[in-house]
Amino acid sequence: MSVLTIEQESMTASTTRKLGKAKITCVGTGVPPGLLTNADLEKLVSTTDDWILERTGIRQRHIVEKGVATSDLATEAAQKVLAKTGVDPKDIDLIIVATITPDMQLPATACLVQNNIGATKAWGFDLSAACSGFLYGLQTAVQFVSTGAHKNVIVIGVDVMSSIIDYTDRKTCVIFGDGGGAALVQRAEDDEENTIIDFLHEVDGSGGNALCLPGGGSRNGTSHETIDQRLHYVHQDGQAVFKFATRKMADVCSRLMERNGLTGNDIDVFIPHQANKRIIDSAADRLGMPRERTIINIDEFGNTTAGTLPLAMQSAMDRGMLKKGDLVLLATVGAGFSVGACLLRWAY
Repeated sequence: MSVLTIEQESMTASTTRKLGKAKITCVGTGVPPGLLTNADLEKLVSTTDDWILERTGIRQRHIVEKGVATSDLATEAAQKVLAKTGVDPKDIDLIIVATITPDMQLPATACLVQNNIGATKAWGFDLSAACSGFLYGLQTAVQFVSTGAHKNVIVIGVDVMSSIIDYTDRKTCVIFGDGGGAALVQRAEDDEENTIIDFLHEVDGSGGNALCLPGGGSRNGTSHETIDQRLHYVHQDGQAVFKFATRKMADVCSRLMERNGLTGNDIDVFIPHQANKRIIDSAADRLGMPRERTIINIDEFGNTTAGTLPLAMQSAMDRGMLKKGDLVLLATVGAGFSVGACLLRWAY
């Protein structure tokens, strides 16, 4: 029996749920007020403001105060979404928190957020996909909503990267910041056009060692040795990551647009992961995307890993670049290596 036949039989047997559409109906952010500027980093490592700006496009990054955790920023973002939409926390069905900096190994950060916002009827889990986490979480939410299993799903992408960054390592400390955001995913009516349209995701585990946090897992459990070797901080092969990201971000976007009969001219707003301005510029050029339709806010926030896409969505709205009905292309490349792109029409 073919896989297709199994899927068809499964769909036939499920008479209580009808596949439908899903949409993003609100975005909220959680960003700490504290700043770490390039001038501040000049005092910590051998670098300059000009060098950082030229290589990355970053001017500053937000950093949490001691004691502020991922769940705190995630809670702030989720509460903003609830306040904007008027949705009762008890009507939230599922909370997905995309993060690589959970408050602790267990319980899941989603459990802490669920309690903080009073979503007493929701279940939840954490999703670990680094920079691609929010986009992967978004697509996961779409599956639950489009099948009719859930009505209201909150997807949160947030990281407190300062908790795992070595501020003596110039290769990483100039890049990352803290913050993120949340999106509410809801069911769309059958005749609605402003919905999530299509996605394309992939991973290439052969690049796993190029961007990783070696310590603290089952392979290198916490010990005096792993601490002395600074294995509990992010390690990065910058050249390998840059080369892969520059190639793959444009590639995954091109393939997604092609199978939907689109070109860069059809996209109203391009919202890429904010890892490096040079990577974004290269992808925009290859896709034929004008700069005025490409969201870049890495200068304000740095790379917040799972938090960059919701933060960029909010920046697009704040700048008046994103309006209801716009065709939006989301894209990400991150550790794993992980890659993803999503097409949607903005719903609010």
